[in-house]
Amino acid sequence: MNLRSIMETVARADRLGIPLTRLGLIVVFLWIGGLKAARYEADGIMPFVANSPFMSFLIQDPGNYKTHKNPEGALVPENRAWHEANGTYPFAYGLGSVIVLYGLMLCLHPILPQVAALGSFLIFVMSFVTLSFLITTPECWVPALGDTTHGFPYLSGAGRLVLKDAIMMGAALVTMADSARAYLRKRDTIRSA
Repeated sequence: MNLRSIMETVARADRLGIPLTRLGLIVVFLWIGGLKAARYEADGIMPFVANSPFMSFLIQDPGNYKTHKNPEGALVPENRAWHEANGTYPFAYGLGSVIVLYGLMLCLHPILPQVAALGSFLIFVMSFVTLSFLITTPECWVPALGDTTHGFPYLSGAGRLVLKDAIMMGAALVTMADSARAYLRKRDTIRSA
């Protein structure tokens, strides 16, 4: 097998890659969206929401989130009470519902590709909002606690999580284009019949 034939085979990998990309987006959106109903996940998004100019107005007291952060797996009743009063959980339920809806829209690709294309577009737009957290959320950067590697460009765990949305943004464009092509093929088939 020569290099050309290998490259010709590799060039057709998108036939599998695009459906896998769509499946990956569906799994991530349904899973992560569903987890927004869990209190630990809702507590964990508070630094992003509290610092976002697009979202902070949706909660009662964005300024006090640092005092009421719960480590994952820990139950601190006082912090949970603060999150209850702050509106953290209803916000997370709403956000989770939107995220699950986007995932379900992608599932409709085989029968309603135009809906899947819209879902992919909404994921693309959502990725811009998520990536803005790199600018608005101090927790995205390693804090200055004594080591010389802190601040920009040293991403914290939260920052690494946010940066991955750059991949999701590209994946959404790929699935949006694929769903648009499927819609056009379907429409042309119906018109020619």
